[in-house]
Amino acid sequence: MKCRHCNNNLQHTVIDLASSPPSNSYLSCEKLKGAETWYPLKVMVCENCWLVQTFDCVQTEEMFSEDYAYFSSCSSSWVKHAEEYVATMAIRFSLNSDSNVVEVASNDGYLLQSVKAKGIACYGVEPTSSTANIARKKGIDVVEKFFCAELAIKLVSEGRGADLMVANNVLAHVPNINDFVKGFSILLNPQGVATFEFPHLLNLLQSNQFDTIYHEHYSYLSLITVVNIFKSNGLDVFDVEEISTHGGSLRVFAQRVDRGQHLVNGSVDAILKREKQFELDEVKTYQNLQKAAIKVKADLLTLLIKFQEEGTSVVGYGAAAKGNTLLNYAGIKSDLLPCVIDKNEAKQGKYLPGSRIPIVDESVIKDNRPEYILILPWNLKSEIIEQLSYAREWNAKFVTFIPRLKILK
Repeated sequence: MKCRHCNNNLQHTVIDLASSPPSNSYLSCEKLKGAETWYPLKVMVCENCWLVQTFDCVQTEEMFSEDYAYFSSCSSSWVKHAEEYVATMAIRFSLNSDSNVVEVASNDGYLLQSVKAKGIACYGVEPTSSTANIARKKGIDVVEKFFCAELAIKLVSEGRGADLMVANNVLAHVPNINDFVKGFSILLNPQGVATFEFPHLLNLLQSNQFDTIYHEHYSYLSLITVVNIFKSNGLDVFDVEEISTHGGSLRVFAQRVDRGQHLVNGSVDAILKREKQFELDEVKTYQNLQKAAIKVKADLLTLLIKFQEEGTSVVGYGAAAKGNTLLNYAGIKSDLLPCVIDKNEAKQGKYLPGSRIPIVDESVIKDNRPEYILILPWNLKSEIIEQLSYAREWNAKFVTFIPRLKILK
């Protein structure tokens, strides 16, 4: 396989998680009768540009289908994060009724609804019908396509250039990262700004966040790599912020190479320096993740088998993609984890891919009063624990496994 950015031959494996179905390919009762397609789940690093990337084997259309079941608005903390972002950007970049905001991968309108509420013109680009239709019900215009340079050229020809472009948790999801970034340099107005949020590779390695690896994530990004990819595709990074979402992310600010007016903030050099101190530009840095993942797998299996032997009741919470990576890597099925609760109605009544564990609504917790609740989306653990605080009435305990096993009493 060749690097998706620089075309260098890839030789170094970061981690091999065996195989699994695509993590968001939830099964209906009808699909449960058939077979699933499992794909290798292996991540490699390019020693030329240091792009960490999933071994290429799944078609994008298979993962982002019309019945895509991830709805951003299901997380109240994420919606709040989006509201705060819009308020901050509106002030910083003097957005007003004459401005135009474009969000790529706009999902169900979780962010653009706040832009619209401020009277700022906006539209989204979103390839999945299930989420795009929800956004349209909120009065948000959506271009239902995958974003690329060709689409950007078309949108510019229609007078739909952007003063602010937003790309939250999508940069890692694109197979052709060069074409995707090039589209931003095309669609941005001369003095426009684009922001990109993505989980920081440094945190993945430091905190053993291997469950964030799944087929939808083609790339795992450091600032070192992003600066180079952007530069080669017409964008300059001029600022970067560290944010807490998804276990620690970066928010990168970029402008057109040819027309940008913002001076480079010292934060860019500071984070680049930290990454180099951690030796993200050395192959040896990527050789410890496999061992850490094996430890988590062993601890999870040991705990669930112990619960089974003792007759201790346990349920999972959060039918998240990261949870599917963990469960499939560990080989967990419904005999060890009978169900997973999720408040997303689009997932309820379906089954997790691979493990085929049923997804149920929250009433199961109230009715069955489990002794332990395994939180799969650990990045939302505070929100989930607060939501399920009533489980303390019967002394239920919460469990997380990333970066290591932890029982929260």
